[in-house]
Amino acid sequence: MTEYSDSQSRWLGLKALSRRRQQEAVEARPFLIIVSLVILGLFLFTVMTRPADWSPWRLLLLFILMLVHGALYWLLPLVPEDNPWALLYLVVQGALAFSIVLVSQNPAMPMGLFLALVGVTLGLLTDKRLAAVTIVIILAVASYSTWLIRGLDSLPSWALFAAPMTLFVIVYVELYTRQAEARAEAQALLKELELAYAQLARYAVEVENLTLTAERQRMARELHDTLAQGLAGVILQLEAAKSHLASGGNQRAEEILDQAMGRARSTLADARRVISDLREESATSEDLAEAIEQEAIRFSQATGIPCHLDIRLAGQISEESCEHACRIVGEALANVAQHAQANEVWLTATDDDGNLQIVVRDDGIGFDTDPSAGRAGHYGLIGARERARLAAGTLQVESQPGEGTTLRLQVPLAT
Repeated sequence: MTEYSDSQSRWLGLKALSRRRQQEAVEARPFLIIVSLVILGLFLFTVMTRPADWSPWRLLLLFILMLVHGALYWLLPLVPEDNPWALLYLVVQGALAFSIVLVSQNPAMPMGLFLALVGVTLGLLTDKRLAAVTIVIILAVASYSTWLIRGLDSLPSWALFAAPMTLFVIVYVELYTRQAEARAEAQALLKELELAYAQLARYAVEVENLTLTAERQRMARELHDTLAQGLAGVILQLEAAKSHLASGGNQRAEEILDQAMGRARSTLADARRVISDLREESATSEDLAEAIEQEAIRFSQATGIPCHLDIRLAGQISEESCEHACRIVGEALANVAQHAQANEVWLTATDDDGNLQIVVRDDGIGFDTDPSAGRAGHYGLIGARERARLAAGTLQVESQPGEGTTLRLQVPLAT
């Protein structure tokens, strides 16, 4: 597998290098065409100005030298940058240019051939110092070849003409190189943007999936804590009313039925609130204390189990934390009513050390807190733990068979 990955990486690297070479060849094509036309023009000008001076062998030699010189320019995109091969390429081209000048004896040859090499040097050598030294050597060779064919007196006029032309070539190549680099950078940025867009699209799908999952979990909690708890409480009250009717306690049964109807209306109101996702003003400690007290009263009326309250709340509690705390308390009392077989329940709610702390304890039969021992279909504790986590709090359940159950909720107060 590793060998395959390495081979694939090498293949991708060669493919990227090939694409880069093709792009460089396309970008260098206008320059190569201009140089080829210059070489062809110099050849025709040299031959046509003094046709009688050219022997067939000398003409053939000049043609071969200029043909090789021009062909090597078209191999320029294959020459590595800042490499001994680049310097070797410049040496070979310089030697060919020097030979062409000596064979042609044309004073225009040094200007056309060596200035082209100056531009090639700037394109090949990214090391500025090395490029500067190479350009000085090229100009020195050009001056020497001019001296050989025209004499020492021609050097001042040669320098006067070569200096601005060299400056023009340097500026032109520098601007062209910067433009090519800017275009390459823009293309690289475009590819990065395309990759970023594709990644963002993947992230959007993941976020959408996570949002749907979170929404399903939220709806499961809300439905459990409103409809399920409410209906469970109504069922307990109806069972109590039925028991009183069977024993002749019609008045007590009527009271319990009234309470059951009130509980059903409250459950319906909670369900409507969840469905419409309405939000009221921020909750206070009085709201939470009253909500907990009402939960305890409904629990005791439905089950007949006394619930001893100790509520000491003074700090500000966020609306979300208040709602989660009420739902967790309701779930704890519903579990006591359905499973604990308890005789008494103790419920305390305090706000010590910047935290809301709620403890619900019963003296029932207890249960095994190992998750693997749970029964399918009972999601109350799962939802309670999710609510505690959403409120940035913690929920602990302590219980053992035959020793009762204690539920501890701790939630940070609003700051």
